[in-house]
Amino acid sequence: MRYSSEFLEGLRIAWDAIRANKLRSGLTTLGIIIGIVTVTLMATAIQGLKRGFVQSISALGADVLYVQRTGWFINSEAEWRRQNKRADITYAQFRALARQLNLARAVAPQVDTGRPVKYKNRTSSSVHIIGTTDQFLYTGGLTVAEGRFLSSAEAEGGRPVCVIGAQTATNLFVGEQAVGHRITIGGYRFEVIGVLEKQGDFLGAFSLDNQVIIPVQQFTTLFWHDPDYTIQVKAISLDALDDCREELRGVMRKIRHVAPGDEDDFAINQQSEFLKTFDKVIGTIATAGLFITGLSLFVGGIGIMNIMFVSVAERTKEIGIRKAIGAKRRTVLMQFLTEAASICLMGGLIGLGLAWPLTLVMARFMPATMSLSVVGLAILVSLMTGVVAGFLPAWRAARMNPVDALRNE
Repeated sequence: MRYSSEFLEGLRIAWDAIRANKLRSGLTTLGIIIGIVTVTLMATAIQGLKRGFVQSISALGADVLYVQRTGWFINSEAEWRRQNKRADITYAQFRALARQLNLARAVAPQVDTGRPVKYKNRTSSSVHIIGTTDQFLYTGGLTVAEGRFLSSAEAEGGRPVCVIGAQTATNLFVGEQAVGHRITIGGYRFEVIGVLEKQGDFLGAFSLDNQVIIPVQQFTTLFWHDPDYTIQVKAISLDALDDCREELRGVMRKIRHVAPGDEDDFAINQQSEFLKTFDKVIGTIATAGLFITGLSLFVGGIGIMNIMFVSVAERTKEIGIRKAIGAKRRTVLMQFLTEAASICLMGGLIGLGLAWPLTLVMARFMPATMSLSVVGLAILVSLMTGVVAGFLPAWRAARMNPVDALRNE
């Protein structure tokens, strides 16, 4: 009870001092306000960037592995040249892999190109044309909104059918159903058997909805006779992903005749590689933002320290009286620390009030919201700044000799 009563008494005295010097206290908080606004906006932006990035790469699937000739992230030009000399991944290798994997729920080949797509007098240019099989529905995490997806017989037989993305359907079919009509892809006619649900963009680079999926046999016959395949492998579960990756690696080494001791002549890519790279980039951004924020708070802390030294000098006699009637050092120390922390907390709350509408503007460009964790971080930073900045003045006040303090005029 003694400590709580001392804290409450210190808090009352601190707020009396702040109210007695409203203008000075208000001006002192400016540096803290700027610092807290910076902290809040930086943390909100980083959360928004990460949330948007994760949403964007969710199309890759957390439980899907991508077997390709080269890796997604290559650190040097020499490594890039070396990987580009690798032999292509073929359809025969995909068939062999699909037969031998035990820990895969679905395996699908993928090849793609860009072609204009026409329906009557409407044209959609640079549409992403994907050649694959019926298993792509599972490895790609797709949902059909209208009609159906490719069947196994259609994928193997090469019947000229297609499934189109939501944006492609919107561009070509105005006021009529897409399913059942024929479109022209690069000069060849295909029947639309399905329309996919809207997926969004991938890393802001291209739309996942501006695509047409056709049987892989049709693709290789009409557009690219001997392509370099990507093989998508969906694990039986997320928990089995690592085991599936090891099985996949062993089978691919056998299929591609990689000698024991030699390095892989293929790459197994997955969503986590994007997250690791993004975390490194966002870490660098956060470090730079923390440095800038630290400068703002440092300037604000220096201002708080100066004002507290002035406050201690002005109230020397008051300190002497309190100590003369029995106030302990910790009581005086707590009083001035509470005052400094209260000034900073006031600045922090004002900073949060200013940052709130700015985060609403930010939300128009990224999925950013001022979360409770960001609010808690801002309040904690403002309190810690007050405690650190006010410690030396409070320590000086606590160590005053009451006799010398009472003599002060």
